[in-house]
Amino acid sequence: MSSVFEIIGPVMIGPSSSHTAGAARLGKMARSIFKEHIERVDLTLYGSFAKTYKGHGTDRALVGGLLGFDAEDERIRDAFKDAAEENLQYQFIESSDEGGHPNEVKFDLYGKDDYHMSIVGRSLGGGRILVTNVNNLEVEISGEDYTILTFHHDCPGVIAWVTSQLGKASVNISTMKVFRKRKHCEAVMLINTDEPVDAQVMADIQDHKSISSVMYFEPLEKAVAE
Repeated sequence: MSSVFEIIGPVMIGPSSSHTAGAARLGKMARSIFKEHIERVDLTLYGSFAKTYKGHGTDRALVGGLLGFDAEDERIRDAFKDAAEENLQYQFIESSDEGGHPNEVKFDLYGKDDYHMSIVGRSLGGGRILVTNVNNLEVEISGEDYTILTFHHDCPGVIAWVTSQLGKASVNISTMKVFRKRKHCEAVMLINTDEPVDAQVMADIQDHKSISSVMYFEPLEKAVAE
């Protein structure tokens, strides 16, 4: 079944759902994943994004999303001014590489003490997005679900541990995928749930020797700017 985004498109500021609504949602998703205060960001644009980002307002939409603005927020028009007021430093890099999708962007985000995270995402049209890579590990994040990411060593027992913690908390899993570079190496588990997950459950999940870090974020429509 088609979503309302696919049928009529989203309410948005700007001429193109892919280049503005999708871009704003990508920026907001990157902000949600990064969690920390963003001090500076390099945005590498690929394909159509790189060719038309100024004329289509993609640049303002991406920065607005990083500030926590929704696609329909009129403040996107003045996103550069708001970024300056928030001391958010940014630069756009036009890549000659076509990337993995015509509307793709890589965020290199930096926080306090040069804390760094790389996030790659693409705008699929109609305001829909997909984050495909976090810190050089493959993922699939749409921004439409309650989502848990675990970064862990690929070994027996990790999946059972995580699912048991969610089961004890009566959290229902809607989808789950595991990505790994190769056997017994670094891996990522992506879990979407029907309910929000509280901080204690996340702490319980983290309490496994093979799990290096855990992330949790809510659907973009529920994400509130700091």
